[in-house]
Amino acid sequence: VDRSPERIARLNQNLDRLGLKVETAVADAVRWRPAAPVDAVLLDAPCTGTGTIRRHPEIARVRAERDIARLTAVQDALLDAAAEMVRPGGTLVYSVCSLEPEEGPDRIAGLLARRPEFHRRPVVPAEVGGLAELVTPKGDLRTLPAHLAPLGGMDGFYAARLIRT
Repeated sequence: VDRSPERIARLNQNLDRLGLKVETAVADAVRWRPAAPVDAVLLDAPCTGTGTIRRHPEIARVRAERDIARLTAVQDALLDAAAEMVRPGGTLVYSVCSLEPEEGPDRIAGLLARRPEFHRRPVVPAEVGGLAELVTPKGDLRTLPAHLAPLGGMDGFYAARLIRT
């Protein structure tokens, strides 16, 4: 679900190329709901993009504290909406390309406090090619620009996998 028809068109092209069957919709994800609860939701939330600083060093000058405050409110609204879409036993994956804890682990902590029917399903190193340094102590996925430095580094990224009970 995305408000942008252009982004949905690109997503559908990529899904077709990969042979994946995924339902997409052009809509506001805060208001839209599926006809029935779904098995899984991937919420790639809008964020400050600070994880791309390796490729876009100007982002440090462009982003401000007010951006984080505005975006965390949007992220919480999207997380709450996504949580409502997931069936019991289903999975919610939240991701951002941000280095800011306010946009990653803090958002998940808030959702877990608001929605006790959700719990983490920790990522294990085997799921990320054995790269244990990418898995946080809580079992979330966190990449940093310094990871895989001999290969040119990585963008910063955060993801958490939650299960609805």
